Amino acid sequence: MSTVAYEIVDVFTDRPFAGNPLAVVFGAEALAGDQMQVLAREFNLSETVFVLPPTDIEATYRARIFTPETELPFAGHPSVGAAVTSVRRGLAAYGRLVQECGAGLLPVEVTDAGSATLTGGTPTLGAPLEPAALLELTGLAADDYAGGPATPSTAGCGLEFAYLPVQRRALDRAWADAARAAKVGVSQISVFAWDADTRTAWARVFCPGVAVPEDPATGSAALGLGVWLVANGWLPGDETSAYTVHQGLEMHRPSLLECTVTASGGGATSATVSGHVVPVARGEIAVPPFVG
Repeated sequence: MSTVAYEIVDVFTDRPFAGNPLAVVFGAEALAGDQMQVLAREFNLSETVFVLPPTDIEATYRARIFTPETELPFAGHPSVGAAVTSVRRGLAAYGRLVQECGAGLLPVEVTDAGSATLTGGTPTLGAPLEPAALLELTGLAADDYAGGPATPSTAGCGLEFAYLPVQRRALDRAWADAARAAKVGVSQISVFAWDADTRTAWARVFCPGVAVPEDPATGSAALGLGVWLVANGWLPGDETSAYTVHQGLEMHRPSLLECTVTASGGGATSATVSGHVVPVARGEIAVPPFVG
């Protein structure tokens, strides 16, 4: 029976059994996309990443990222997890790596302490969204909204999310199911409470549109949050600002994402997210039959 190697790592945490679990698969160069999708469904984690030889001479490796139901062009915790795990396995050296993925060539700086800093793709900001619709999507009430004059919208650095600022007391009650998400037309949403004094967000991220009911740590959503914060004047529009995201508390998987966003002229120009990666398991998994 043919097999490929895998590791399970916990990302955006400094201890095992916290953060966001990730399957990192190596040696899958001969697998088709359908076979990768079957393996991702077997792992049944929010994401599985396949580390492959690059097709671009400037890249260190190529990443293909799958949820249990679909392939994504980019995601944060698979990118951080793939980089640190590749270095730990001796496939790359500490320092600056370049990940090739659907969002382009993305720099990842890996330290010898088992952490990495990922620079996201080009920042994007979507059209305004009605607060009432997003509150309905997440099962919250009007008095849970904490945006004031800010404008909910989508934003991202390679993968877009909708952003809904709420009172911190509302986070425990937030939820987004597939039916409500389809009704509103939003597949991925970050519901967050913001502390301006400490530049800290407490977030829950729901992705019913890609078969991930809730994610305990979402690097791509943390990057997009910086874009949204700058666009709404909650972070400075002409400098580099640091901010922190706490996520996964309600799932009993506490996660810490340390971020920066660089802005010019009132808009974000780049963003980074950093975190630790902890190995928890490794093994071999059978290659599924070709189903393409």
